[in-house]
Amino acid sequence: MSARQPAKPRARRNTSEARPYHHGDLRRVLIDAALQLAAEGAEISVREAARRAAVSPGAPFRHFPNRDALIAAAAEEAQRRFRAEIDATLGDAPATNALARFRAFGLAYLRWAMRNPAHFEIISTGRYFAHGSSAELTRDNAELAAMTEQMLTDAAEQGLLRSTDLKRIQIAGRALVYGFARMNLDGHFPRWGVEEAEIERMAEGVIDLFIAGIAKR
Repeated sequence: MSARQPAKPRARRNTSEARPYHHGDLRRVLIDAALQLAAEGAEISVREAARRAAVSPGAPFRHFPNRDALIAAAAEEAQRRFRAEIDATLGDAPATNALARFRAFGLAYLRWAMRNPAHFEIISTGRYFAHGSSAELTRDNAELAAMTEQMLTDAAEQGLLRSTDLKRIQIAGRALVYGFARMNLDGHFPRWGVEEAEIERMAEGVIDLFIAGIAKR
């Protein structure tokens, strides 16, 4: 029997590469913390996001060099989720009826805003940062505006609209969904006798009232 060979010493691992970080996805955790701060109406800061993520104050700087970078990332993530909701809804809407698609877009906007108040807060207000400073948000907002404009153009060509002033209709529709979503976020509906369980049904009714007002009879 051969003599037992001495065990080779284990090579030291590069702990900076092999050891996982405290969070599997710290960037995502920090973005979620920023969105939650927005939902609470609180000031968003890198330090507070780090505290909520239970990491050291310096840890977030691996991903975000400053507060504006964190807020921009949170807004861009919220916008991506919003766009996914719109695209999914329009994918199920009737392709041949442009006015029905316009209605579906409005309902998707409201439902998403009501179910994701933190996301809506950060992409709908300039309180946190200048939205124009994000090329991604600017591009996506322009695409969504062009999408609604095209729906109304198609609806007019299909003879479905009473008015030919498509810009006015587009702005009125935007004001309607934004205003309704903002009222919900700011907690106005109980003062108007609308219980929380009724808000989504009220949203659909308001959209239908608007559509009835612009549709050719």
